[in-house]
Amino acid sequence: MATAAIEDVKPSRKDIRLIIAASSLGTVFEWYDFFIYGTLAAIIGRTFFPADSEVVQLLFALAGFAVGFGFRPLGAVLFGYLGDKLGRKYTFLVTITLMGLATAAVGFVPAAASIGVAAPIIIIGLRILQGLALGGEYGGAAIYVAEHAPDGKRGFYTSFIQASVAGGFILSLAVVLTTQAIVGADAWDSWGWRIPFIFSLLLLAVSLWMRLKLSESPVFKAMKAAGELAHNPLKETFTYPGNKKRLFVTLFGIAAGLTVIWYTAMFQVLYFLENALKVEPAMAQSLVGVGAASGLVWFVLFGWLSDKVGRKKPIVIGYILTLALLFPLFHMIGTAANPGLAETAARAPVVVSGPDCGYDPFAKKQKSECGQLLDYFSKKGVAYTKTDAAAAGVTIAGAPVADTSPEGLDAALAGAGYDLGKVQPDGRSIVVILLGVLALSALSGATYGPVAALLSELFPPRIRYSSMSIPYHIGTGYFGGFLPVISQYIIARTGDPYAGLWYTFAVVVMALLVTVLWLPETQGRDFEEG
Repeated sequence: MATAAIEDVKPSRKDIRLIIAASSLGTVFEWYDFFIYGTLAAIIGRTFFPADSEVVQLLFALAGFAVGFGFRPLGAVLFGYLGDKLGRKYTFLVTITLMGLATAAVGFVPAAASIGVAAPIIIIGLRILQGLALGGEYGGAAIYVAEHAPDGKRGFYTSFIQASVAGGFILSLAVVLTTQAIVGADAWDSWGWRIPFIFSLLLLAVSLWMRLKLSESPVFKAMKAAGELAHNPLKETFTYPGNKKRLFVTLFGIAAGLTVIWYTAMFQVLYFLENALKVEPAMAQSLVGVGAASGLVWFVLFGWLSDKVGRKKPIVIGYILTLALLFPLFHMIGTAANPGLAETAARAPVVVSGPDCGYDPFAKKQKSECGQLLDYFSKKGVAYTKTDAAAAGVTIAGAPVADTSPEGLDAALAGAGYDLGKVQPDGRSIVVILLGVLALSALSGATYGPVAALLSELFPPRIRYSSMSIPYHIGTGYFGGFLPVISQYIIARTGDPYAGLWYTFAVVVMALLVTVLWLPETQGRDFEEG
């Protein structure tokens, strides 16, 4: 590609500031639209997916959350093709419009109590549209900034896109908490929860206003002027020399690893606090939001650092530290958030025994008596262990429980000191929780901050949009998007509030091996030639 052609369209310093601001804010708003569903998963569950238990409602709602992620790869194919053929700017104008309208529509869908099965069907359809839009958004914004950035600052400039993803999550929490405070608890449960969805129309207007001011990427302009655009970006993505290996490493080494760490640091902590530790929802959301906001600096720091030490090193170190610190950090948070429950669970452990202790969280009625006991403790959010025995039974603190009816078990738990009411952590506990969330955010920053620059440099410019977006969204969509429902399902099946972390652990082990063995260092490569 002719360097002179790129120099002719090189943006000014003022243009760069607008490019970063517009791309980053647009990314914040689009991820706000996507995350608001996950933030309100519990209320979405009981409104559109009514079931006999809150656990099942949450699992159905999280399954709907996962559906959006499942369609992200298709969006990456569609919008990646358009981005490589028609341009970066107009493609991510379309994606943000689709996302904003689909999100706002959720706020207008009647509840299942009013329109029956049509309600969850409509919600799933809107989640599919969100997934398609998001599949084209991230790659477009990241590449657009990367193709404007000068050599030596690409990691720093694109790190604001990475931080913007977390910014969308933080904004979703902020809008939820503000709306709750304004409308009150009763109105919130009845109709107020719809406001954050409808609010996305305002965010869409701001995003479009800013992005319409942008011009096309200089790299894309130069390729177009030289007649070097890909004839079929999707086909070339899989036939370009060496690209299959790049796609493999991006999917299994980068996208899968960074996304499970990120979702564990955000959503898994939130569900852990609300469900397993019985922390008041508003308090849990505030703690995760403040911790995540404080952690934004990590994304920028590691993006900047990758311009100095390379892209690969921070990611590998971040993976190793995640494997070492994941369980200790969650245990630290768990002990601080509800020390009374942690102490009671250690002093008076619950053991469920029986000949057939199979448990299906989605079943309306468990097949065995032991399964029914597990269903009771799962719905209560009480940690338990299972053992084989000739007859079904329960022991608490080693003492058999004679009456295993729900009422009898309620009395036995209360007698053993289990307080299953909502709690408000004290000041010292709040500090410990925030430190834990901040540490998890640092792990996410190390593995996520350099990635926009790395992936933009890894692929040739003529197929950059498609080649970057497709494996990235398969990895984040399937490994990360299904993390909440898989981890919560594991917890429900095992009775161990920490068991869901093994999913994160296993994926990070895989990502570490792939990254160490096959990811090349991309810093310093010829960005225009790829």
